[in-house]
Amino acid sequence: MVFGLLTAIAACPAIIGTTEAVQQGQKANAREQHRGQKTNMMVKLPGANQYSSKFDGALIVLNDNKLYIEHTDSCFPPDSTYPFSGYYLPYPRNQSRWKAAGWKGEGLVTAINEQQMLNWVYVDAETHEVKYGTRVQAQHHHTGPWDCTKLNRRVIFEGWEGFVAVQEDAEKDLWALYFDKDDDGLTGQGKIGDVSTTGKRKRMLVVQLVRVEMEKTSYDAMEERQARLRTIAAKQKELEENQLIE
Repeated sequence: MVFGLLTAIAACPAIIGTTEAVQQGQKANAREQHRGQKTNMMVKLPGANQYSSKFDGALIVLNDNKLYIEHTDSCFPPDSTYPFSGYYLPYPRNQSRWKAAGWKGEGLVTAINEQQMLNWVYVDAETHEVKYGTRVQAQHHHTGPWDCTKLNRRVIFEGWEGFVAVQEDAEKDLWALYFDKDDDGLTGQGKIGDVSTTGKRKRMLVVQLVRVEMEKTSYDAMEERQARLRTIAAKQKELEENQLIE
């Protein structure tokens, strides 16, 4: 009896340690669940300025294989845009390479139409525009890693926030999304900020990207309910089969 008591006392630290490890794992899994949830994306300016009323809270939209900011004054052709609706997803082949290089993160995908067809989001290797396309279109460009900040979950690319909005069309007030990969204000040779090459000076704004939960419709609620019912039915069937075996 004494031996059993001593064994139990000796085992307590191990049991407590195992329990804490399980709890920590569960908390970590809960924290990471958001990565696989489909969200919209909106813009936030780092500080208040004359553009804040126009850009703060503006949605990121898809148009002609590029990401744009749909603000209060933008004039896109009718029915030409689709809101970013995406989530993080491991990118084939690149995950191990990113990990070996010390990067953290995954690929990023978005639905591009009502049929929910998915495309990869990437940074163009030459222009540094943020684009979307098929795997074939994306594979020769910078496909990630995409991640988010720990506290506010702002979007980051290659570990930092280098997103820039560029006014590509002043007449229609269209601002496209770029990533300042070389941290030079997009002024490198051939880039949109290289005035000596382009001969034009473009307006640019440093922006932050924030993932926001999508509006939940009655259809979404019905789909989630059906998924839960399927899970319950599958577990019940498994339980009944196990009882038959016994």
